[in-house]
Amino acid sequence: MAAAAAAGPGRAASQARAGPVTGHGTPGPAVLPEFASRVLDVADAIPPGRVMSYGDIAEYLGEAGPRQVGRVMAVWGGGAPWWRVIHADGGFLAGHERQALAHYQEEGTPLRRAPDGRPLRVDMSRARWLPPVDPSAPA
Repeated sequence: MAAAAAAGPGRAASQARAGPVTGHGTPGPAVLPEFASRVLDVADAIPPGRVMSYGDIAEYLGEAGPRQVGRVMAVWGGGAPWWRVIHADGGFLAGHERQALAHYQEEGTPLRRAPDGRPLRVDMSRARWLPPVDPSAPA
């Protein structure tokens, strides 16, 4: 599933993301690393109502792992559809549950619900999106 280039608006658009802020409100690195740019390109390509896990993105890019993708999203992902990049179990991002749930409901993202009807998590079996593999990429 690895691809040489991620789907999305392209590296130039991602590198225009300037002034990242970490989750603690402190400035992050000034220059967007190549890996971060590619992660954000994939996040930007996820259609409304669909999600990818951190591990899905790492596997698609063919490098790093879920923690590194999570770090990119924490530092630079504020301008990307961050709610579409989630834990593999579909759990809501701690501290951002209400915001994420509002986005999921607005976009019609499939959710798993408790017996009382309250949303528990994203239904990964129905909401997971895997980008098309670039046919020109080396195998």
